[in-house]
Amino acid sequence: MSGTRSYAVSLFSSPSFRIYLCHTSPLHVLLRYIHEPSLSGSRSSKTFKPKKNIPEGSHQYELLKHAEATLGSGNLRQAVMLPEGEDLNEWIAVNTVDFFNQINMLYGTITEFCTETSCSVMSAGPRYEYHWADGTNIKKPIKCSAPKYIDYLMTWVQDQLDDETLFPSKIGVPFPKNFMSVAKTILKRLFRVYAHIYHQHFDSVMQLQEEAHLNTSFKHFIFFVQEFNLIDRRELAPLHDLIEKLGSKDR
Repeated sequence: MSGTRSYAVSLFSSPSFRIYLCHTSPLHVLLRYIHEPSLSGSRSSKTFKPKKNIPEGSHQYELLKHAEATLGSGNLRQAVMLPEGEDLNEWIAVNTVDFFNQINMLYGTITEFCTETSCSVMSAGPRYEYHWADGTNIKKPIKCSAPKYIDYLMTWVQDQLDDETLFPSKIGVPFPKNFMSVAKTILKRLFRVYAHIYHQHFDSVMQLQEEAHLNTSFKHFIFFVQEFNLIDRRELAPLHDLIEKLGSKDR
């Protein structure tokens, strides 16, 4: 077995942030991974970068294989459960990286539609607008376009995933005491990208015939954060109706 955890991290660009959204849509069944879009075009090549794969032999690789096997069964509720005998922090870390990769690819498919002109503010319809702050480089929340906000956001997430003090790569090195708090913030912020895509760009997603990928990825994400209470219900309000519809199909 490898001596490192080697998280699968896909590169993107952005600091930290705060936001959410809403929508209802047709729901499909599973399709675990989506095709990577073309990296041609100035904006896409800047914001969308390929994911790194978890090396075979590492413990994280085995955990992902377990998740893929349960996802393949068609039972997403079962797929998100903590495998018997596994560490909760490790499970959350592996899935957090995986969701980052998924969202990175999903957003990469619609970057040409999410521009400074079309999305001059990071919003989720008329009721929700998000201003960016990461508490370090940008301490006072600033109003910015959606592509800029998401660029800030994904760069910030990438920085957290690359931080050895937060996501240790060596096996046997414990996770820090604040790991769960950081993971919750990452997932809360990643939710906002899903929300923006659903609220502002779902028509484009349908034109690209990617709605099944988006719906499955989001359903997996929501079931995971619900399983471990990782995002406050108030944060999920902008997509409340969609979340209810997703959940009702599994009751």
